[in-house]
This record gives sequence, C-alpha cells and structure tokens, in this order.
Amino acid sequence: MHQFELTLGTWTFVGDATLVDLIAATTNALNGAILARRPDHYRNFTFVGIILMALLGGIGGGVTRDVILDTAPSAFTNPAYITLCVAAGVLGYFIAYSRGQLFREGLFQFMTSFSLPWYAIIGAQKASEAGYPILGAVAMGVIASTAGRWLIDVSSGVPPKQFVRSEWFVVTAAGTSLLWILLDATGMSYWWTVLIAFAFGFVFRVVALYVGWEEPLATEPAGLHVHADRRPLLGRKLAGKSQEELRYLGLAVDGNPPSAASTQTKD
Repeated sequence: MHQFELTLGTWTFVGDATLVDLIAATTNALNGAILARRPDHYRNFTFVGIILMALLGGIGGGVTRDVILDTAPSAFTNPAYITLCVAAGVLGYFIAYSRGQLFREGLFQFMTSFSLPWYAIIGAQKASEAGYPILGAVAMGVIASTAGRWLIDVSSGVPPKQFVRSEWFVVTAAGTSLLWILLDATGMSYWWTVLIAFAFGFVFRVVALYVGWEEPLATEPAGLHVHADRRPLLGRKLAGKSQEELRYLGLAVDGNPPSAASTQTKD
C-alpha cells in the first residue's frame, strides 16, 4: 500500500486507497449525470434531480459497500466525495449533448468503461482487508461497481443494467475484482496491481462494446406461446382447455378466431 497521504482537516484525497475510491466515485457521478439525461432514462428531471442522480451513481456503490462491511461510509466522513461528485454532476449535465441535440453516447460508454474497474478494485480490496474470502471479495467488487447504476435505472423506471444484455457489465466487474485479488496475493506493488487490473477491465469492456459482444439471452421453453402483452403460455398446459377455462384462468387470448365447433353450434 502507498504511504503518502494528503489531508486537509476532514478532507482526504490520498491515503488508505482513498485516491482510487475518489476516482471511482467522481467518474461514476459523471456517468450518472450523463445517463440521467439519456433519452431512455430521462423522466423530466430537474437540474437538482440530475445532480441527485449523479450522487446516486457516484457514492451509491461505495455507501452500499461500506454498509455491508459495517463501516462508516467514506462518502459521509470525507467531504471530498460529495463535493467532487456534485462537480462531476454539473459537468455531466452540460456535456451530455453535443451540437444538434445529439446525445454523446460514445462519451458515455467510454466513461462507463473507464469508471467500472475502479469501484471493482476498491470493493475487492476493502473486502479482502476485512477478511472476506475470494468469492466474497469478488461479490463485493461487483456490488460496489454496479449498485450505483442499479439505483439510477430503478429511479428512471428502466430494467437494471445487471439483468439485461449489457456487454458483459457484471462479468467485467467480477473479472477485474478477481484479477486484483490474484495480483495482490503475489505481493506485487499496490499501484501495479491497481493499474494492471484497471487496464484489464477497461480494455475488456471497450472491446465488448466495440464488437457488440453481449451476454446470451435466456432460451424459451418448448411450446411457449406469448400474448400480445408478453405473458407466457405453456402449450402443454393449455392443450385441451376450452376458451372459457382459459378466460377463467386469465389466459384467454383476445381476438382468437372462433373454433369450428362453436361455429357449427351457432349455425
């Protein structure tokens, strides 16, 4: 671990991995503000709302991590976190769109790739220092690096990034966390472990975005029928059921043509 510390009263910028944590919080706050202005997330948010979204993205993962580790959240004991996140949120508010009202998707995806590994590394590090086993430390790295995005997605009313196709969003966090843990176990210099793990996570994510590499979708079971409103109907369970029985179960497909039997009865 690096020995140099930079503090000013209650403000701490370097020391005890604070610099890595601040980089993670600040870059994620920038992403949060840009994401909140993205057309698929924007819900008539005010300027204050955008800044709050930046705070959710910036300190959400770190606070979640610290609460699980049963320690006072760094974001609430060190004013540098909230101050830098608010500044990043203001910056994100103004740079989210370029000329012609085009959303800066490329900038957003680049910054997401840049910020994700930092929180994964610091999450795995703090969990390891707390005595967590490897799997627990990897899980903490994933939680720390994705919790902020989950909060923003839920607040915006869209499916959380972790559960949909996302260019291996969760796998990037898990792989970065695991790599840092393995490098740290070799006794390598702290900053070398951080930079190597960061480079892996960043490059992996950028390549996945560039080539459109995504997680496979879950396969549908055989015999699946789908309503117009996307409710699944298993064919074997419905075989032989009358329309009245299906309607009683709430499974009737509206607009079905009448059966031959019903037509003959009417005649």
